[in-house]
Amino acid sequence: MDKHLDKIFAALADPTRRTILNMLLEDDMAVTDVAEPFEMSLTAISKHLIVLMQAGIISQEKRGRVKWCKLEPDALRDASIWMQSFGQLEAINLEAFESFLHQELEKDTTVTF
Repeated sequence: MDKHLDKIFAALADPTRRTILNMLLEDDMAVTDVAEPFEMSLTAISKHLIVLMQAGIISQEKRGRVKWCKLEPDALRDASIWMQSFGQLEAINLEAFESFLHQELEKDTTVTF
């Protein structure tokens, strides 16, 4: 699981690859169409696509003589679940916690037998 997450986060770390993913949110695209808005070679774009494929985020399919890219719908599920676990942690208000402790300590000292 950790190696899979490492590949996903490494793939997402690059702004070009994130832009490609945003483009593929709209629809499947031919590799040449993916490359069009970028000022880099088709070879460079292909290398980015390979990283995304190795991470399982996209897949490619050959239709005739054209390679098409598409997002894999559940590819980011594990990464999303992992990241959401951090949303469970709430920031502790230290002043409120200190006030609570003082109140509790005062209760303990006022107890009589």
